[in-house]
Amino acid sequence: MNLRQLPVIPTIVVVVAVAIMVALGIWQLGRSEEKAELIARYEAASELEPVPFPWSWESEYTQQQIRDQGLFRRSAFECTEVLSREAIAGRSENGRSGFAQIVRCMTGRGPADVKLGWSNRPDFPDYDGGVVVGIITPGGADGGRLQADPPLAGLQPLAKPDPSDLPNNHLAYAGQWFFFALTALVIYWFAIQSRLKARKEEEG
Repeated sequence: MNLRQLPVIPTIVVVVAVAIMVALGIWQLGRSEEKAELIARYEAASELEPVPFPWSWESEYTQQQIRDQGLFRRSAFECTEVLSREAIAGRSENGRSGFAQIVRCMTGRGPADVKLGWSNRPDFPDYDGGVVVGIITPGGADGGRLQADPPLAGLQPLAKPDPSDLPNNHLAYAGQWFFFALTALVIYWFAIQSRLKARKEEEG
């Protein structure tokens, strides 16, 4: 097939679209590597020194940078007042389904969410505050919750926070963009072949 036989505008549109899809696929590959590095850093975070929690946003770092450096590290504070309570779905350390008992506490650094522990019923435990020691996990209104370790208020341990549970779908997204690009090229190829065949039949 002679390149001069290709329609100019449709070809440009397809080439630009394919280039964009390939670029998005390459970008997703980069994001996949970044996410893998972040998860690896999270897995090593438990061995690092404790950090203050709740976080203070009054710094030169972005909120995302603070979360990236703080999640899955140990911390401690005193819950001076229980502001609210809630029970959400959660798993115990031995894998049983049930409820994670959460309270929002006032601390010396502001309000913070605390996952007190696991129970098989949503009934709130008797808890009025005190010293909390644990691991910072994702979630909550502030982007993190302190999961008490050991659990408090007579509750059972929740499943240990596992950074490998964090989704890393970027590789799959990259594959999808590359597939879309290839599909667009194949469809366009068959469209051109059909057009050229029809033209030859008209000329013949």
